Amino acid sequence: MLRKVSPRSETEPYVKDRGETVEMKEKKIKRSDFLKLAAAATVTGAFLKPGKTSAKEEIEAQAVEADLSKLPREIVHKNDLLRMQEDLIRGLKKPRKQRKWSMVLDLRRCIGCSACTIGCKAENILPPGVVYRPVVDEEIGTYPKVTRRFIPRPCMQCDNPPCTPVCPVKATYKREDGIVVIDYDRCIGCRYCITACPYNARTADFGEEYTEGTPKVEEYESRPSFEYKKKWPRKHGVSPIGNARKCHFCIHRIEEGLLPACVTTCIGGATYFGDNNDTDSLVSELIPRPNITTLKSELGTKPKVYYIWG
Repeated sequence: MLRKVSPRSETEPYVKDRGETVEMKEKKIKRSDFLKLAAAATVTGAFLKPGKTSAKEEIEAQAVEADLSKLPREIVHKNDLLRMQEDLIRGLKKPRKQRKWSMVLDLRRCIGCSACTIGCKAENILPPGVVYRPVVDEEIGTYPKVTRRFIPRPCMQCDNPPCTPVCPVKATYKREDGIVVIDYDRCIGCRYCITACPYNARTADFGEEYTEGTPKVEEYESRPSFEYKKKWPRKHGVSPIGNARKCHFCIHRIEEGLLPACVTTCIGGATYFGDNNDTDSLVSELIPRPNITTLKSELGTKPKVYYIWG
């Protein structure tokens, strides 16, 4: 005979995975409040409306305001996105020169779906031939005992970048927070930096369009991008067409309190981002581990993108 179970009252304790209980009487939150807080960590960016002059205005108009301090620590630390969001907001309160933005990629969790690649292209409105976040599909082992490994490869944001000293007009440089950027207004398109990068992390924008050669070039290809917190119209003869381009950790997002697009779109939870100078951040816990490595460390470039191999 089935027994009727009465619904749990709001004052009863929540049950944790290991059978422990956490009293929520002093820190009760409504379901709607929790969803708003979660949305702040998972939002991948709003569509930019015509007439806006900057990404900042759009974010201020549409972004969900959240105070993660309202959430119990147990919830924040169990959800990597929420924790990274909190780490990001905490880092933004420090002067730029005291931050060290870093990324950790867990290859054990990457399934090669390329959601990060597509999320990045959509966020930065990238044309054909310009990819900031490719995923390398590598076969390892000896036949018949072979397997595949997927390696996301954004810009390494090197502490000793070989791409910056070769620029004849100083258009590419490392910021105080460690992010290597390109000044599109200064770049002359010589592509020396593309050749100098040992990670193939830079590409050239030749002004191509996906619908080129069809009866009509679609309007979505003419949308402006908002990289580096500035509006860049998609017009021939106007930057960034003709420039070198690269990943910049979504500066226009992180400086408004949003995680990079590749982090929030990773369905395997393989991408971590935060301030490595913050000893309480998630990335600062992961980077010292013995199974962490960087690509081509023998070159002395000192990348700030780290990999968990196994």
